[in-house]
Amino acid sequence: MSKRAAFLTAACKENVEDFLHFIQLHKDKADPFDVEEVVQEMPRDQRQTLWGKLASLLHDILQELPPERWEKGREEGMEVESAADPKHVIAVVEGVTLVAEVSLKVLQDGDTYSALLEITDRLHDVLVSLPVSEAPLQLHIHILCEAWWKKDLKEKEKFGRTAFFISLQKSFILKKPGAEIQRVWSLHDVLLSLDYTSEDNKQIIDLLLQCFHRPIYIRNDDGKRFLVFLFSWNVDFIWVIHGTIKNQLEFYSKTMTTHIMEIYFRAWKKASGDFLEQIESSCIQDFMQNAIFLHRASPVHAKVRQIVSYFHSRKGCNKVDKMLYDLYRPFLWKALTAPNFEVRANATLLFTEAFPVHDPDQNNQNIDETIQKQLDTAMSLLDDPHPTVRSNATLGVCKILAKCWELLPPTIITDFLKKLVMELAADSSSPDVRCSVFKCLTIVLDNTLSHPLLEKLLPTLKYSLHDNSEKVRTAFLDMLIKVKAVRAAKFWDVCNMDHLLARLAIDSQSVSKRIVDLLFKSFFPVNESEREWCCRCITLIQMNPMAARKFYQLAHKHTAPTNIIKLMLAIRRVLNSCIQTDCDLSDINDSNKENSTAEPLLGKDVAVVSRLLEVVVILWRSVEKALKQNEEAQKYTFAKFGNVMAKYFQAFEDEQCTVPLIQLASFMPAAAVPTFSCGVLSRLRKMDPGAVPAQYSQLLDCMCSWGQAANILELVTDWLTEALPKQGDKANTNRKVRILETVEAKPDLALAYLEYLFSHTSTREKVLALGERPLKQLHTILGNWRSVLYTHLSSTTEDPKTPSVETALKVFMYYGRLGAHLQHNSSEGRDYLLSLEHVAAWVAERVLPFLAKRTNDDEEEEDSEKSQPLAAQITESFLTVCRDVLLVGLGDETLKGHILHLCSLTLLSDAGYLCIPAVLPILKEVADCYVPEDNNQAQDNQGDATTVILGVVANIFQKIIELLARRLRKEPEEGKQLCQSAVPGLTGFLQVAQTWDRAPLSGVFSTVFAVIVVEKRHLLQKITHPEEVITPESMEDMPPLSGVLLSVILKVPAVTRAFLAEVSSSLDSEAISSLNELAAVLHVLAVIKHTGQSKAGLKSAATSVQQQLYKHAVTSVDSRDIQRVIYESSVKTLNEILDL
Repeated sequence: MSKRAAFLTAACKENVEDFLHFIQLHKDKADPFDVEEVVQEMPRDQRQTLWGKLASLLHDILQELPPERWEKGREEGMEVESAADPKHVIAVVEGVTLVAEVSLKVLQDGDTYSALLEITDRLHDVLVSLPVSEAPLQLHIHILCEAWWKKDLKEKEKFGRTAFFISLQKSFILKKPGAEIQRVWSLHDVLLSLDYTSEDNKQIIDLLLQCFHRPIYIRNDDGKRFLVFLFSWNVDFIWVIHGTIKNQLEFYSKTMTTHIMEIYFRAWKKASGDFLEQIESSCIQDFMQNAIFLHRASPVHAKVRQIVSYFHSRKGCNKVDKMLYDLYRPFLWKALTAPNFEVRANATLLFTEAFPVHDPDQNNQNIDETIQKQLDTAMSLLDDPHPTVRSNATLGVCKILAKCWELLPPTIITDFLKKLVMELAADSSSPDVRCSVFKCLTIVLDNTLSHPLLEKLLPTLKYSLHDNSEKVRTAFLDMLIKVKAVRAAKFWDVCNMDHLLARLAIDSQSVSKRIVDLLFKSFFPVNESEREWCCRCITLIQMNPMAARKFYQLAHKHTAPTNIIKLMLAIRRVLNSCIQTDCDLSDINDSNKENSTAEPLLGKDVAVVSRLLEVVVILWRSVEKALKQNEEAQKYTFAKFGNVMAKYFQAFEDEQCTVPLIQLASFMPAAAVPTFSCGVLSRLRKMDPGAVPAQYSQLLDCMCSWGQAANILELVTDWLTEALPKQGDKANTNRKVRILETVEAKPDLALAYLEYLFSHTSTREKVLALGERPLKQLHTILGNWRSVLYTHLSSTTEDPKTPSVETALKVFMYYGRLGAHLQHNSSEGRDYLLSLEHVAAWVAERVLPFLAKRTNDDEEEEDSEKSQPLAAQITESFLTVCRDVLLVGLGDETLKGHILHLCSLTLLSDAGYLCIPAVLPILKEVADCYVPEDNNQAQDNQGDATTVILGVVANIFQKIIELLARRLRKEPEEGKQLCQSAVPGLTGFLQVAQTWDRAPLSGVFSTVFAVIVVEKRHLLQKITHPEEVITPESMEDMPPLSGVLLSVILKVPAVTRAFLAEVSSSLDSEAISSLNELAAVLHVLAVIKHTGQSKAGLKSAATSVQQQLYKHAVTSVDSRDIQRVIYESSVKTLNEILDL
């Protein structure tokens, strides 16, 4: 039996296993059996018989197990006959699909294919009933439907629609949908057979709109072709597409918007008839109107402008010009004169970008008249009253000049440029306009035809370099850089070199770097000889030394490190020529022989020599990192400068020269400058106790950079140890030998050295890297100075041998600061926090008793007057250190507890009020540690420890308010001074407190509100005459403490809102009910009203007062006159607040 006959026989339910065997042979590449070949060789009637038998097989097999039950059957593992096994059924359907596919390929004109249609129809039903996936069966049926559509066979619309629909769906779910999008495009004609208005196609329409949400469609070439085609499917669909794109526009990137505008343009270009009209009116004109009428701050304004600009960029073709003219005509010219400046500004940009907006179908004379009118309009826009419009008009006019220079009459060009250069560049009302002129002139400079005219006009702008607006100066310099780049003119003819250098010397980094960019080749001509570099360097120094510094600070950004090092060595040769007399160094002699005729001799010009040394320092610092990466270059540079440093120190003794020389020495190892490095420690030791940082800072830098920080630390430790008062003769004898070495103890200088070392990152890192032992020793010595403080506190007479109180206080603070540094540097433990806790205990036990008043006798009272301020100073100093420790996040729960306990004890002392300004920042930092980032965290923070600590903070704050009030009563003047000194601390604390809307910190505002009401009520109760009832208008009209607290509250809007919320809460809870109290509240609200802050919170609080105030309406008429006056005044104030 032949293969054809065997295959035909197998195509039935009875021989289904043989059929599947043939299909398997076809799939096996090693076997020669090929279904397509077999079907192709069959006569026409045999093929029809095959299709009929396969149609019956497919019908029977699907009746046994319909597609809806395939998945269910697999899951349940159905134990049925093999024919009903899902895998078996799918294999049969796949085989039938394969035969149908190859049959389509060999189908010839005139063939009867009703049976094949029946097969395809059944397979189509299978495809529709299964979920969309990449399974082989669905894929093959999908391909079959697609092929049926392309063959243009009967019922192709149904199969084409399904193929198209599934391709659309798959293009959304596949990770790499490129091929599927290609298939969608190949099937796009299917849409022409679909009814847009039919409900059956609603799902497809939704998917089509989804394509505009998918970046892959918008970016892909076939996807873009498909989206362009959609504009031509149905006229009514165009505005739906446009609406979809507008909704998505906010989320498109700039690149995506570029693709979108290309889609619009291609759709418009291909359209005709009703489609063209719809695209122009619904889409393009809509974008144009939005580009004019949208707020500039709108998130889509820039995208809309980008789309419209694309159409402007395609000008030059009659169709585009005509379209722009027709679509702009109804509204553009009105918008240019609209009352709203934003509309005018937007319209100006569109008009100048689309210029000329003309009808190409008109005759030349009409076109010329139209263009002249538009040029007049552009000129008038330059005189617009609003600066934004003038700025946009400047940009537009410059674009017109750059684009149409050769087409415009010379008089018009001159008029425009004179307007820009003479008037708008000097527009005193707006720096934005002045800035716009210089930014936009760079556009004109791109057209070389503009250079001759601009060369004459630009010099009038030279003083713009000194404009009081930095952005104008920056724009002016950018324009000069452009002038230089396009060789339009010589930049020094536009702006004098002296002016440029003067600006370089004093201006910001942004301006300076542009001036350096402009001048770099003038003063550092890398293509010239190194001798020329030096000559230019000296010239620059002589012209403006400060500018020279700035120039060389930024030089490394414009040239390679190699050139910087070459310049350093070239300057070294010049310096060598200055000390050539009586010089024994062969290096210098050799150098001078080589350069005897080449180097400029400076003689004894100390100023230039010192500046050259500064330049070397600046250059070295700029390439320090590069030198470290190139060991060979670094060694060479060290050797070259090391050889001459000693001679430099001898020859250049003036202070102007020694400063940069010491800096140079700090860049090199100590061994490279042995003569100098040996004497640095000695100079530090012999330094005068009153020396200023300029005298020792560089020496300390040198010591640290040479790895000799330990020597400084030892010197500091020795001085501080020596300065401590000794006990017993033995100690003095032991120290006398040491005194000879240190000359004398200089504790103030030791502290000055410490201050410098720990205030600069580079030196601090070197000191902290010394390890714990020397630093711990220093820490211990600093701690021992507490005895000096206690001596001053407790003694009635001053011992001249005892160090001063000021020195002892500084040491005391450094003890805490050093402890903080060491704790931060420590990887484990809390030893140094423990030392702070010990100091807190010492302050509580030994210092706070001196804050108590002693009234036993006059002598003790006199001693108390002396010791109280010192005790307060000591306490404040320690609390300041604690504040800093908390500020940098080093304080743990235990330390916070100790510090708060000390604060409580301090405030309980008789003179504890003196320390209020130091206590408030502590409360702020402690509370700040627990500030919740959100409400969830706030609830989590309600743990026991947190609640306890914040409760203590709230209690201490309440005590502070009580002390301030008491002090104002007893000593009004002193109380006012104390309140003023507490203002910064109160401001900081209340800012943190307002972040909590629940206990315990929410009670802080209750305290503040209560004290203000009580103080004001007390004043109202003392009123005896109706004339004294006056509603306050400012903080100055309030009682002292209330005025201070209100000034703090009103500084920060968030604090004001929190305070007003507390006012409303207290009133609603009826905690305040008497007329005097309500009047006091209204006086507070009246003060807030006059500041214009928090109107919503103010009205809410006033409403709460209103609900209470009406209760006093009847009784007040029968009361004494004062109460009636207070009531009437309150009602008037309330109405004024509610009428806001």
